[in-house]
Amino acid sequence: MVVIPAHDEEALLPAALDAVARATRHPGLAGVATVTVVVADACRDRTAALARRAGAQVVTTDCRNPGAARHAGVRHALDRYAGGGEDVWVATTDADSTVPPSWLAYQLDRAREGWQAVVGTVVLPAASPLALPHRELYEATRPPGGGDWRHPHVHGASLGVSAAAYLDVGGFPPLAVGEDRALVEALERRGHRVLRTAHQPVLTSPRLRARARGGFGDYLAAMPLRTGG
Repeated sequence: MVVIPAHDEEALLPAALDAVARATRHPGLAGVATVTVVVADACRDRTAALARRAGAQVVTTDCRNPGAARHAGVRHALDRYAGGGEDVWVATTDADSTVPPSWLAYQLDRAREGWQAVVGTVVLPAASPLALPHRELYEATRPPGGGDWRHPHVHGASLGVSAAAYLDVGGFPPLAVGEDRALVEALERRGHRVLRTAHQPVLTSPRLRARARGGFGDYLAAMPLRTGG
């Protein structure tokens, strides 16, 4: 399943859903049942209608809280489609992001290897003036020579977890910001196998007007100052 929280995202959500749909059609997912759930949280625009038109399940909430919204989407899918969550993989992305075509297939391959969570990375559009400063800061810990990078980042835009592990730690906490990081920290504390990988980076919006205070948009807004730009 893929869960996408959205607050007034009618402009960017269609591209996000198109990308997820392409990912679900990857040959590596042949025979795998998939469902996409959009959580329309406190929306005043056509987010819910556009999601339904694209074939997604829609959960409407008014919690104005990304953590609670993500969890509501996961619980909806598990309760309605997964019979409790055995042998189910939960992937999350964001309404302002587009996943690559192999994103889901890659995560499921890692799940078959025994990983219980896959924590991915994000990139900005190459045309954005923030793309280069973002990469310089973001990849500061990447080892030279092209080796594997166990990166320190966590993004709800590129995250996957087995339903069993998700339920074991109680799922996304109802936080206004950082619910994704809190989930991963809980998984690691419980000893679940967490893969941090820079493979299959997700393209995300460089917008500076953050949906959540203290989130990625605020990080980008502060970047020119931090990089001397």
